[in-house]
Amino acid sequence: MINVKQLSKSFGDNQVLKSIDVSVKAGEVVVIIGPSGSGKSTILRCLNLLEEPTSGEIFFEGQNITSPDVNIDQLRQKMGMVFQSFNLFPHMSVVENLTITPVKIKKEDPEQAKKRALALLDQVGLGDKAEAYPSSLSGGQQQRVAIARALAMNPDVMLFDEPTSALDPEMVGEVLAVMKDLAEKGMTMVVVTHEMGFAKEVADRVIFMADGVIQEEGTPEQIFEQPKNLRTQDFLNKVL
Repeated sequence: MINVKQLSKSFGDNQVLKSIDVSVKAGEVVVIIGPSGSGKSTILRCLNLLEEPTSGEIFFEGQNITSPDVNIDQLRQKMGMVFQSFNLFPHMSVVENLTITPVKIKKEDPEQAKKRALALLDQVGLGDKAEAYPSSLSGGQQQRVAIARALAMNPDVMLFDEPTSALDPEMVGEVLAVMKDLAEKGMTMVVVTHEMGFAKEVADRVIFMADGVIQEEGTPEQIFEQPKNLRTQDFLNKVL
C-alpha cells in the first residue's frame, strides 16, 4: 500500500531523514519506535505530505504522491491521521466534529454521515457523548473522538503520531484498546509510539529508528527479544 524510496528530509542544515526505504502492506500494523529526534514523526508527516520531502519518492496505492501533479486533498481523504494533540473543534459537539468533513469535503448526505458518526462513537466506546462538547471530555475521551473523526472519512490507512504521549497515564490504556481493536479489524496502520507493550502485542513489524535512519526492523519478537543492532539494544535497555 505504501512504498517509500530513498526518502530524505532536511530542515535547513539539519538532515532529519537520511535515505529511508520502507514499505507497508495492506492490513499490516507497522510500529516505529526510537529516541526523540530520530525522525519518526517526520516520516509520518511526509507520508501525507504535511512535510514536503527534500528528496526521494513515496508511492501510495501505486501512485507517486511526491509528483507535482498529485491532488493532495484527495490523497489525504484516504489517510487518517491522529496527532498527539486532539485538534477537535471546541465550538462543535462531538458528533458535529465527526460529520463536518465527510459532509463538506466528500459531500456525504448529512443524515448518513451522522448515522456513521454515531456508529463510530459506539465503536470507540463513546456512544453516550455524541452531543457533548470537547471541553467536557477527558484527554483519553478526546483522543478517542479524534480517532473516530479520522475513521469517519473511511480511510485506507491510519497514521498515529504518538497518540498517547499527551495523556495522563491512566487514560493511555483506553486509547490503545481502541487502536488494538482497529488492528484486529484489519486496518492498515503506521504508529509512532513510546508504548512498547503496544508494539509487542499489536505490531506485525517494528521499525527502530535513530539518527535519521532505520537501524533495524523485524517482528516484535526479533526486535524486543533478539535485537542485533547495538543502538537498538542500548535503546531497549533504557526503556524496558
